[in-house]
This record gives sequence, C-alpha cells and structure tokens, in this order.
Amino acid sequence: MEIICTEEREVYRLESIKPGYKRLEERINRFPLGAPPSDTLYKILGVLFTEKEAELVAQLPIRPFTVKTAADVWKLSEKEAHRILERLASRAILLDLDYNGVQRYVLPPPMAGFFEFSIMRTRGDINQKLLSELYYQYLNVEEDFIKSLFFDSETRLGRVFVQEPVLTNEQAVHILDYERATHMLETATHIGISTCYCRNKMHHVDQGCDAPMDICMTFNNTAQSLIKHQYARKVDLSEGLELLQQAYENNLVQCGENVKRDISFICNCCGCCCEALIAARKFGMLRPVHTTNYIPEIDNSSCAGCNKCVRTCPIGAISIENRIAKIDEGVCLGCAVCVRSCSRGSITLRQREERVITPVDSIHRTVVMAIERGKLQNLIFDNHALKSHRAMAAILSTILKLPPLKQAMASKQMKSVYLEKLIERMSSR
Repeated sequence: MEIICTEEREVYRLESIKPGYKRLEERINRFPLGAPPSDTLYKILGVLFTEKEAELVAQLPIRPFTVKTAADVWKLSEKEAHRILERLASRAILLDLDYNGVQRYVLPPPMAGFFEFSIMRTRGDINQKLLSELYYQYLNVEEDFIKSLFFDSETRLGRVFVQEPVLTNEQAVHILDYERATHMLETATHIGISTCYCRNKMHHVDQGCDAPMDICMTFNNTAQSLIKHQYARKVDLSEGLELLQQAYENNLVQCGENVKRDISFICNCCGCCCEALIAARKFGMLRPVHTTNYIPEIDNSSCAGCNKCVRTCPIGAISIENRIAKIDEGVCLGCAVCVRSCSRGSITLRQREERVITPVDSIHRTVVMAIERGKLQNLIFDNHALKSHRAMAAILSTILKLPPLKQAMASKQMKSVYLEKLIERMSSR
C-alpha cells in the first residue's frame, strides 16, 4: 500500500519499519493509553508524520512542556524548535495549551487524541479516505488497540452521561453536577464543535449513518487549541446547549472524558459508528466505558412489547420476552435513550445500587490508569519533564489521595522505599 507523507509529500512503501516510526511507537506506548504495534499502526504514523517528525516527537516528554524544553531535547535554537512545534500543532498532532499565560505543548494519546483530530475537519494535506481505511483496519478489524484502550485497566477513559430531559423532578434535584452534560458546557472556558471522527471514518469506508456529523464537542484547553488551528468551531453556551438537545433528539449517547472537572470532550455517539458503543455491543459485560449511576426499569403492567426501545437502544441491551421489554442490566449503560423512546411511559430510571467512582480530573485519571496498567514509572521518571520536581510532586500528591490498594500497587511498581515510607507516614496522620 502506498502511503503519502504529510509535509514532504514523499510516496514510499512501508516494506520495513523505519527507525523514526519505531521510536515514535515506543514513545506513544510509554503513556497509559498507548497503541499496540502492528503494520497498520506504522502505516497510520507514516500518513500523519514524516520520518523526521516522528524522530523528533519520539523525544518529547509525556507531560506538557515549553518551547525551551523541546529546544534543549532536540539541541536546536528556541526559534527553530518553536517553528517545528507550531507546524505540528497546526496539524493537531500536538496541542498547544495556555497554562496561566505560559504556552506549553503536549502530544495527546492516539485516542482520545491525534487519531481523531486528523479527520475532525475536511483537509487537503492528507488522504483522509486512506487514513480512514487504515483506522478501520486498526480499530475495527484487528481489535488489539480497542481491547487495550477499553479493557486494560479498571478505570476507563470515558463515561456516559444520562439524558437529563428524562429525569424526574426528584432525580433532577439529586443528580450531581459532574453527572450533567449541561454542567460541563456551562462551566467550560471554551466550547469547540467538530466533525464526528467516528461517523466521518465510517462514511469514508461506506458504512456511515445519517446521524448529525458536526456535533463532536471539546472543551477548555483542548478546545482552545483546536479552535485556534481550525479543527473546531468556537460556539457559545447557547449554541452548545442547542446542539446537545439535537443529540438527544437523534437518540445519541453522550460519552465524555471520565473526570469530574475540566473535561476535555463529550462525544455524541451512535451505536453503529462509535468505537466505544461498538465495543459495548461486542464485549458488553466488560463495560468499555463507565455507566451512569442510573438503570432503566420496566413497568410490566403497561409495557406493550412494541419494540421501540429495542430498536432505539444503541448497544442492544434490551430484548422482548413474553411481549415485555427486558433490560440486560449487566450491559446497560444507563444513558436513558430508551426512556425517551417509550411513548407509554413504561420505562423509568432508578439509582444503581452501587455508585460509579469518577476520577477528579485528568491527572487523577491518568495516574490511576498508569498504576493499573503498570506504567506509573513512565510518568514519574519522564526524564525530559522532570528538570524540576513539580511534575513528580503533582503525581505523588495524587497517589497519596488514592485508596490503600491503589497506593500499594503504585509502591510495588516503583519498588521504591521512599514511596512506601511516604505513603505510610501520610496514612498514619
């Protein structure tokens, strides 16, 4: 298969793995959310990066870094390093973020990250049809990436939001702020709208659906960077809420970053194209995304067995038995799309018996996932990031707030007497 590079427009065949791409793959897999190596992955990287770019990006820290850090790592002038970083950010390979007035860059994971960003707008610098075909092969056929993304840790990347319009008045009073998609929009510093990666990819391989396309939502620093480089369209709160209502009306499921605050994305997902919901259909009992804290309940006395909820459920968690709808609670996401579809009012929501635990923010989630995936040492001993101890202090602070079992897992991975003593001392207070 011929691959067209993004900058030099060089056409070549990936007959063997070029060293720059191999080092980039290894760099990507230092992060908790990596990408299992395969021929298809290297072809994807060949579309997105020149080999020179791959070599440079492979040297970058995991945590956000400044131009000066990149210049030191690459042994270039700050002016030249800035030029390269801006070129990568302009293609949404890197995100450029504002931290209290200081510009920092970060390589996001493949998902949610630079895989999606590459086809979240129409662009002419890469072959998006070819890239979509490669993504389909890597994600939907080979499956190693999807299994790693969704099932290699207890803590998931994403979680589902309940459809707020179907909540009763009592439920609306008691639902927590972070369980509301509307709250995430209302508290965001920036709201960006882009083309849905999943549906765009499926359209390129002739398997798309008619669900709304321009409805993928990013927030805060991530949205700011994507808006700056025209990978997202800036909208105000009013338009954001209108698009959320449009998603409800099209029976789309809101899957967002699995954090309580400073969320970076909410996808409005269909069951036929969305990677998470396709995984839920195939491996439902394994729960690829965290559910809401609600579960639907059927009123057997009024259910007519009309099949509307069966047809509407995006992951096939409802069936009809003896002319009555039945919920598979072990698979159900609690999105409440079925509640909205029932014209007889036979489906209501109740609280799950056990609440789903949600990480506080992205640092908390990343550290926990790194512990569960055996990659904590990559975060702490990220050589280029730790010229000061601030990054380590943030990670250790998060570890000290974890439950004892997770702390023990962290200590075992680090094989660190210092970490064990620190945890013991803090636990005894």
